Amino acid sequence: MNYFIHPLSDVQTKSIGKNTRIWQYVVILPDATIGCDVNICANALVENDVVIGDRVTIKSGVQIWDGLRIEDDVFVGPNVTFANDHFPRSKHPPKTFLSTVIQKGASIGANATILPGITVGSGALVGAGSVVTRNVPENAIVVGNPAAIVGYASSTEAEVLQSLSTTVGNSGSADIGVGGSSIYELPFIQDLRGNLSFAEFEKDLPFVVKRCFWVFDVPSKDVRGEHAHKQCHQFLVCVAGNVTVMLDDGHERVEVKLDTPARGLHIPPGIWGVQYKYSNNAVLVVLASHTYDPEDYIRDYAQFLAYKNSAQ
Repeated sequence: MNYFIHPLSDVQTKSIGKNTRIWQYVVILPDATIGCDVNICANALVENDVVIGDRVTIKSGVQIWDGLRIEDDVFVGPNVTFANDHFPRSKHPPKTFLSTVIQKGASIGANATILPGITVGSGALVGAGSVVTRNVPENAIVVGNPAAIVGYASSTEAEVLQSLSTTVGNSGSADIGVGGSSIYELPFIQDLRGNLSFAEFEKDLPFVVKRCFWVFDVPSKDVRGEHAHKQCHQFLVCVAGNVTVMLDDGHERVEVKLDTPARGLHIPPGIWGVQYKYSNNAVLVVLASHTYDPEDYIRDYAQFLAYKNSAQ
C-alpha cells in the first residue's frame, strides 16, 4: 500500500492514488475515487459518486457529497459546505444528484457554502464564509452572500497612465503589457459651457470602426464580457460613471479602470476580456472593427487557452 490511512478512519474505497494521506475519523464510501498526493484531514466525509483529483487538500469538517468533482490542485478549507440537491426531503433523494465541479487550482475558504450544480472555475478564489449561488468564472475572486466578484487572481492594476500626458488638450497612448492592449488618452477640451472629448476615425483610433454598441444599467454585482475575439478589435470608452476591465492574454492579467470619457482602451484580438464593478450610472461604449459574427467569439476560458497555445 503506497498511501497512508489513519487506523481511526473508515475508508472503504480502494481507488486511492499513491502518497495520499487520510487522517483520523475520516469516512470514505466504496465507490469514491481519490487521486495521488491528496491530503484529507480529520473528520471529513466522502460519499460514493465523488472524484477527487491529484494534490488536493481537504481540511477538517468537510462533507463531499455525491455529484462532486474536485479537480487537481484544489484547496478546500475547514468546514466548507457543499450541497447537491436544491429541494432536499428526508427519505426522498432525487434520481440523480446535481454535479458540482471545482476546477483545477481553485481555492475555497473556510466555512464557505457552495450550492448545487455550481462550477467554480480554474484558479478561482472563494472567500471565507461566502455563499456561492452561481458559477464562478476562471481566476475570479468572490466574497459575500451571495458571492460577488471583487477581483481576479494574479491581476495587477495598470500603471501606465502616469506615462501619458494629463495636460488639457493633449493625447497619447501606452501599452499595458497584455497582448498589445493599450490605453489611449483622448483629446479633452474644457470650457465654461461644458467639456468635450472626441476621437476621429482613421486618425485617433487604432482600427477602422464597423460597429458600435453601448452597455448600461448593469447591476454592480454583474459581470459582462467574459470572452475573446479571434479577429475583432475593440475600443472601450466609459462615457458616464466607471467600470473596471480585466484583460488576460493567457499569461498575464491586468485590470484597467475606465472612469473618464477622455480615456479609451484598445483590446486586440486574442485577449480575454471581462468588465465588472460597474457604477450605477455607467455607460460603456464599444467600437468594433468587425460586424457581429458569433463564430469570432471564444466564450470558454479553457478553449481560449487552447486557442492561444495553438497559435504559438
